[in-house]
Amino acid sequence: MPWIARVAWLLVAVVGGSAVESAVDDRSSAVRWLVAVGGWLVFGVVALALLVPSVRSLTAIRVLGPLAAVAVIATAVGGASGTSIALLAAPALVATATFFTADVGRWMVQTSAYGDEERFPLRTPVAAGLAAVVIWAAWATTAVIGPLAIAAANWAVGVPLAVLAIAGVVLLTPRWHRMSKRWFVLVPAGVVVHDPLVLADTVMVRTAQVAGIALARAGTEAADLTGPASGYAIEVRTTETVTTVFAFTPQEPNGRAIHMTAFLVAPTRPGEALRMAADRRLPVG
Repeated sequence: MPWIARVAWLLVAVVGGSAVESAVDDRSSAVRWLVAVGGWLVFGVVALALLVPSVRSLTAIRVLGPLAAVAVIATAVGGASGTSIALLAAPALVATATFFTADVGRWMVQTSAYGDEERFPLRTPVAAGLAAVVIWAAWATTAVIGPLAIAAANWAVGVPLAVLAIAGVVLLTPRWHRMSKRWFVLVPAGVVVHDPLVLADTVMVRTAQVAGIALARAGTEAADLTGPASGYAIEVRTTETVTTVFAFTPQEPNGRAIHMTAFLVAPTRPGEALRMAADRRLPVG
């Protein structure tokens, strides 16, 4: 998947650039200049992130990469030919899809791991994921239309939208990055759940405290630390009570502490997480 993502993103510029050029060919020089600089800037940042994988790179490709799909819509509205739009759409959609795969997420976060630890990204809670998509779509609209309107001298539309786009970068980027920093981690000393979206504190369970790790069964009474997220979850059982605190919310500004002897997490690759746990001689099953 990482190489598919890299090749697809390269093709966005190599075979898809003509669609963007034809869409702005009859526009003012200011619009053409803005599209060229903005397009190459986004392409360059994502390309660099794919070459230098890290947690920050994961945030970059998942926030900026889908703008290629927005460019497909914009070129269609701008009157580009069907062939050129297709040449842009195909690699743009493939690249965007791969950016959100479990393989690419695991590759990115594992590259930033410390020492002998295995990080497994956690699936996004359904409600938080839907909210993130809606908010991103609103931000992307302002980020594209605002600068273009300013370049076209439509100040009444462009300036407010551009201000909103900049405010979105400042306010939303830390929140989007938080979604990239959600991991179930196998460390030499035991297991860790690092999830700033769901939890106020990191959950750390020593190897001696782990009674068992397995796929969660229907009807389990284990504490749900998934968000909740859809799909398969892993249940970690402990030999003694472990305390954790859920993230702060307006309804619970001090968080909510719970005491548990079993909890659920939802890694994007649960099978691989269980296999690696068994390799580390943790009680799996």
